[in-house]
Amino acid sequence: MHTPSPSIETIPDLLVRNIKREVVMAVDEALTVGAQRAFAAARGLHNGHMPHAVGQLRHFHMNETFHQALEAGGADPSPIRGNGIVTGRAGVFALARFNIPEGFWINGRRSKTCRHMSFANLAIEPLVQPGLFGHYAPSSTAVAFFVACFSGSLRAHPESPVSIQIAVPDRNMRGWLFREPIEVFIKRYELAPAGEHDLVIPKLKTNVRKLGGTPQ
Repeated sequence: MHTPSPSIETIPDLLVRNIKREVVMAVDEALTVGAQRAFAAARGLHNGHMPHAVGQLRHFHMNETFHQALEAGGADPSPIRGNGIVTGRAGVFALARFNIPEGFWINGRRSKTCRHMSFANLAIEPLVQPGLFGHYAPSSTAVAFFVACFSGSLRAHPESPVSIQIAVPDRNMRGWLFREPIEVFIKRYELAPAGEHDLVIPKLKTNVRKLGGTPQ
């Protein structure tokens, strides 16, 4: 039986080593701000339009604030263009985002772009079940998503996500190799060995909120 090497890192280890803490924190703030702007922009529309309008506006506003957060963190965002998904790069990870009603993780598969990106995670699947694989080679590419989970109702906390999570799908995006709320994940940086991440945290929240203002 193959005995996994104790030196093989976990997926959370890989995330912490490649994605700076300030990027994670900036994205967390940015997605909340984008959602708030979207809901404010939809106010006053007919009830029959509201669910669709809020969903569309969330995509555009959250794409913009996600782009701003990636740019501020040096994560090389792709250009904002049409309905396209904004992506970034942090170490071996491509970074992207999507929204779901809370609990409906399968909804992430609706995007062909997300499914295509997820195939890169074939290389890191051995980190979840190392005993099933004879050899693991450090990956040169993988993908992680920032997932904003909403209540699914315009009557319950519609203005912002009830949770924002960092999630790493399997190659087919049918399951999740790792997922965790950002407020929990961020504590992992405190446990990482010294020198593995940048301890300087710029005030990105202020920078994001200045860009266009925050709805009241």
